[in-house]
Amino acid sequence: MTQQAVPKYRRGQRVKAAVDLTDDSSFPNAEPEGVLLTAGATGEIIKVAIHTEANVPVYIVDFGEALLIGCLEEEIAVL
Repeated sequence: MTQQAVPKYRRGQRVKAAVDLTDDSSFPNAEPEGVLLTAGATGEIIKVAIHTEANVPVYIVDFGEALLIGCLEEEIAVL
């Protein structure tokens, strides 16, 4: 059994997109692989979860205007 990943960030932290965030086909009205937000966009982590199969933290970030995006640690940075 492997150890569960430990999240680097926590709920309530303000973060920015470290890279352009693209659609992984989970946004029905967006172009597949299209840019949802450009690097530098700011938001707040509203939920932290662990992807059970990959054993990596996933952060649900509220980027405003009803745009919630699941991000990996390498896709965000603390402000």
